[in-house]
Amino acid sequence: MSGTGIIDKAFEALYASDDVSLDTAASLLAAADRAADAELARRGEEFVRTLWGRGWQPADLARTVRRELSDEHVRVLASVIRAETAGYERLPHRWQAQLDELDPGAVRPTDRFSSATTVLELYRILVRLPRLDAVGPVPGEKLPPPVAGEPRMLSRIRALLAKAEATGYPEEAEALTAKAQELMARHSLDEATLAAGAPSPETPGAIRIGVEPPYEQAKAILLDAVATANHCRAVWNEAYGFSTVVGFEADLDPVELLYTSLLVQGTAAMTRAEAEQRAGGRKRTKSFRQSFLLAYANRLGARLSATSRRVAAETPTLLPALASRDLAVTNRTDELFPETRSTRVRAAWDEDGWTHGTTAADKTSLHPNRPHLP
Repeated sequence: MSGTGIIDKAFEALYASDDVSLDTAASLLAAADRAADAELARRGEEFVRTLWGRGWQPADLARTVRRELSDEHVRVLASVIRAETAGYERLPHRWQAQLDELDPGAVRPTDRFSSATTVLELYRILVRLPRLDAVGPVPGEKLPPPVAGEPRMLSRIRALLAKAEATGYPEEAEALTAKAQELMARHSLDEATLAAGAPSPETPGAIRIGVEPPYEQAKAILLDAVATANHCRAVWNEAYGFSTVVGFEADLDPVELLYTSLLVQGTAAMTRAEAEQRAGGRKRTKSFRQSFLLAYANRLGARLSATSRRVAAETPTLLPALASRDLAVTNRTDELFPETRSTRVRAAWDEDGWTHGTTAADKTSLHPNRPHLP
């Protein structure tokens, strides 16, 4: 039997529901001539190329495989993705950053049977993934002209948030985070000014942001709060561990930056609160952490929105333009997700966790020179 025929036969196991079929297929591949290995790798590239057309991106695949399988499967996936994307002259915006996060790592020596099993287990997941709503162009499509570097405003936000995460002084972190949100709100206002003066054909776009366990529901609520306060909408896909944020292009990257930073700062604050609890003789609990993060997200959401409203109120003539952009984002979200539904918060209640989480959110000042809310 030729190498292609052997692989075709082995791939029947990808659509079977039992592991016995997979073991038989792995044995078949292990016994095959090594010349079949190149064809096996080429088939993997075909699988991911098909998934690009079905709405998936590199980070989505890595997240799903990491949740379902092992680090070794992620390494194989990284190699397949890098091989498939190497042939394109240009990649869509944000794809290179996703590829940079994929680390194939060192190849671990294994026997041919174990290696074939890993590949087949990976491919079995890939061929069963559903179609996702597209959030941008795919490799090979016509792309907009490349932009050199990143916008100055985004660089400033990134630098402020990095300092906020690194400082050991809470007051300094508060002021830095405050300045970052202020910049985001004013930048969105600037974009509305441009749109009001010369309407642009630009329509809202979307990005996917990973929402990883544990406490993913609280994290999704925090991301939704950050998105809503910055004229975007977030839709959580619990099954595949991400939220899709819909908004105008200028708002999307800042939302991801702020969410990531607030999550880092909130986790650090939670760790400090737990240390206080342990010092008082109480063991840390899952319910404490859940309640802390939920309170943190709830309180920050209200404060972020208040900041955006305050900045917008400084230029009341632009309120109609902002409303028009918000409506465009809402309509685009409804187009992408016509069947969204609300979900109940599933968390054990802990009063101390909620209190500490609210306090931590209040200390994350969003108003320079005003360290606490009245």
